[in-house]
Amino acid sequence: MAAITLIEAVTQALAYEMKHDPSVIVLGEDVGVNGGVFRATQGLSDKFGEWRVFDTPLDETAIAGLTVGLAAQGMKPVAEAQFEGFIYPMMEHICCHAARMRNRTRGRITCPAVFRAPWGGGIHAPEHHSEANEHLFTNVPGLRVVLPSSPARAYGLLLAAIRDPDPVIFFEPKRIYRQYKEEVPDDGEALPLDVCFVLRDGTDITLVTWGAQVKESLEAADALAKDGISAEVIDLATLTPLDFDTIAESVKKTGRCVIVHEAPKTAGFGAEITARIAEECIYDLLAPVVRVTGWDVHTPLYRLEQKQLPSTARVVAAARHVIAAG
Repeated sequence: MAAITLIEAVTQALAYEMKHDPSVIVLGEDVGVNGGVFRATQGLSDKFGEWRVFDTPLDETAIAGLTVGLAAQGMKPVAEAQFEGFIYPMMEHICCHAARMRNRTRGRITCPAVFRAPWGGGIHAPEHHSEANEHLFTNVPGLRVVLPSSPARAYGLLLAAIRDPDPVIFFEPKRIYRQYKEEVPDDGEALPLDVCFVLRDGTDITLVTWGAQVKESLEAADALAKDGISAEVIDLATLTPLDFDTIAESVKKTGRCVIVHEAPKTAGFGAEITARIAEECIYDLLAPVVRVTGWDVHTPLYRLEQKQLPSTARVVAAARHVIAAG
């Protein structure tokens, strides 16, 4: 079994579903001939034909509208926004139609669509190519928001997203597209949606994170271990619906929590988790919850980009602060 990168895991999952389900199609700007900006769909057009992997005009609004229509009529479209910052024109169709289809028709029609987008910073790209905007979708009923953090989870979660009868926003952290490899069997085994993954057990503090920041959180846990601090690391994977039970169980065990995410702090998804912990776990806390996030600014140009992204050092400092506070 060959070891593959996260981007190769995306391609592998798409190819598996297209091979086994003729209703799965891929559409977007340059996804056919060129295989997408990051080559996530490379080779799929040659394998499955231009009617199932087709290039669209440079019109995100049209891509989203076409995707909703196809899904409502029995297809399983997987639409790509070239970058997460290009998804804004798609939001009207995603939020006003895709997310409401099941409720609007009282279950008669569903919208089994996946909207893929490379997500986050760290690749020295301009602002619209480096945003972390998952929080704009976590407040929309009827949408699943998924953010894998490894090749294996990208493969399994994308399979689950395509098979889901309702719309899924599938953000792919491009900073770790090719950062490392792991063995991923191409067996069609999906991972469960709506479930957090406990990547590391701990007893002193809980680190909650998702996407590319899983890397820094695991590095922080390693650094804290050298000081005798046992950190539990939780990868949300599916932001909404949120598996809060896993977070609550961990917080009740450790009594402390640091939330790490790349998006700006104000009204980021970490604020929702903090509020839930305050509502349901307040008597288990030994210290206030702390968030380590991006700053409340637009993504800066690449010379300042690393100052925007939460670093391992910032996570370690926050964890030590929480430990010292209680």
